[in-house]
Amino acid sequence: GVERAPRRNRSRTWVRAGAVARVSAAETASYFLSRPRASRLGAWASRQSSVVASEDVLSEREQTLDARFGDDVPVPDFWGGYRLSPRRVEFWQGRASRLHDRVLFSRDDDVDDDDDDDDVETRE
Repeated sequence: GVERAPRRNRSRTWVRAGAVARVSAAETASYFLSRPRASRLGAWASRQSSVVASEDVLSEREQTLDARFGDDVPVPDFWGGYRLSPRRVEFWQGRASRLHDRVLFSRDDDVDDDDDDDDVETRE
């Protein structure tokens, strides 16, 4: 935890504002099929965020799926993505003094009069 490694990561990134939307099945398929075959098999063999019992189990799954699919590895029904369309992204580069370098990137069409980020440098 943080207590054991308090200096592990001094860089931070925050997405300040934006929309998130699931990508379409067609876009998911297009991206998935553009990936190397080994990556497509890996998506089937190791579901993200799932615990894998061992490397041997993972290798066995991959071998089984390799034989099952041959050259045509389909898009798993559990596989897909989301598109983040940020209006603003702020990067903090941490310092030991906590006087962080802050950089805020915002889209030209982003207008928000209620925002109180006057102390943040904006770079485009």
